[in-house]
Amino acid sequence: MTQTPDLLALGRRILAEQPFSVLLGAELTAFEPGRAELRLLVRHDLKQQYGFVHGGVLSYLADNALTYAGGSALSGQGIVTSEFKINYLRPAIGDTLVARAQVVHAGKSQAVCRCDVFALAGTEEKLCATAQGTITAPAGAASREP
Repeated sequence: MTQTPDLLALGRRILAEQPFSVLLGAELTAFEPGRAELRLLVRHDLKQQYGFVHGGVLSYLADNALTYAGGSALSGQGIVTSEFKINYLRPAIGDTLVARAQVVHAGKSQAVCRCDVFALAGTEEKLCATAQGTITAPAGAASREP
């Protein structure tokens, strides 16, 4: 992924302003027009009773990565997720989670995006969830990138 330093810096500043993202310890590791990657170290308190990462954590990562990707295609506009769907494919077991999102199609006021969430254990990546969502720039929204 080719990095745009100003866009990556902007994305990281916005992530730092999201209290829930800070609480989870999410990190924006790649950000360019139409693409985004978020990472999260797996901690014990993010797991559910069976020992793998809670689905809500996977959902958070997918939603935020979708929003970053879509927001980059709708730059200069305030944006929100208007809908998204996630499929959990296997338990998320590993040391790190990574969510990679990309724009599938963007218009003037909305972008449809997809995201794959992987669990990393050492050098092995396993796809554990996939999501698709619509990112929207609502009428009258404040101007602000992702």
